[in-house]
Amino acid sequence: MQLKKINPNLQKALIEADLIEANEMQQETFSTIKSGVDAVVQSVGGSGKTTTIVFNVIQRLERAHMVSPRALVVVEDKEKMLEMLEMFSVLGKYTDLRIYGTHDKSDIDYDKNQISVGIDVLVGTPNRLTEMFGTAGYDVNQLKMFVVDDADVLFRNRLEPKITRLSDSIAKTQRLFFCTAITEKVEIMADKIMIEPLFFEMDDEE
Repeated sequence: MQLKKINPNLQKALIEADLIEANEMQQETFSTIKSGVDAVVQSVGGSGKTTTIVFNVIQRLERAHMVSPRALVVVEDKEKMLEMLEMFSVLGKYTDLRIYGTHDKSDIDYDKNQISVGIDVLVGTPNRLTEMFGTAGYDVNQLKMFVVDDADVLFRNRLEPKITRLSDSIAKTQRLFFCTAITEKVEIMADKIMIEPLFFEMDDEE
């Protein structure tokens, strides 16, 4: 992908995955996300939101560092979590970033033990992440990115209190929402937990 100042190792992985051309969403949001600004990104299903989340996280974190997670990615369910982990495996093949996924039915004690060894990116469902962060005492000050995928779906399913609780536990981080529609709840939550967020709305044909 021809994106300004993209990490060479990430670029190599993208090319090998046949992701040669950045679409409009990826081109327009890359610099903003890289800069650490809060943002809401809307694009239709199948437009590469998962890919966009993954390569932006890899771009910002670059390599393994410290013990506590530095990026938190909230997903709808186990299937979405597995899809996200697979994309991290593909695009992160030339980094040493440590990725871990958890969901509502995973073994929470096992999860905590794995995470305590040291990870960089934690992908999980709202219920499980809220439970883990409420009991495990992670160093949330290390978090650089708090990403909510399918934000409109999660808020429609009345999970905004969980997202708010997670966000409130983090003093300072970049907050990103990805969604297929910027609903009223998405706007309310962005106003509630973000600092002067930028909104990106892609045309349907993208």
